[in-house]
Amino acid sequence: MNKTQIPSINTDSHWYVIDAKNQTLGRMSTHISNILRGKNKPLYTPYLDTGDYVIVINSSQVSVSGNKTTQKLYRRHSGQPGGLKVETFEQLQTRLPNRIIEKSVKGMLPKGILGRKLFTKLKVYSGSSHPHIAQKPEEYIV
Repeated sequence: MNKTQIPSINTDSHWYVIDAKNQTLGRMSTHISNILRGKNKPLYTPYLDTGDYVIVINSSQVSVSGNKTTQKLYRRHSGQPGGLKVETFEQLQTRLPNRIIEKSVKGMLPKGILGRKLFTKLKVYSGSSHPHIAQKPEEYIV
């Protein structure tokens, strides 16, 4: 009789730093979501949190291809009647550059409890410095 082996919960999580300077948003986001899910490890299990932590720096300098800077729209709603707010990529990048990467990666994670838990392992900063030096993060080249 075959037994299914379930890997133990990941206790030795690694920390990775990704520099978003001049990186394409979609390609970088897929690498980030794969690290958060743990798909870069041999112990990957779809229903368990086997992923690592990711720190993204220079989020204000991420790029997109084509005319997406003026055509890509980000929508949010306050919940009130007539409360829809629409911004272009360019406007959101000047106002809140971290939200662009967060929204892109969150859409690539599983929906539900596991996805929300994995999303907490993503740390995005608009500058080149971050407060996670004590975790000794490794540089990840996309």
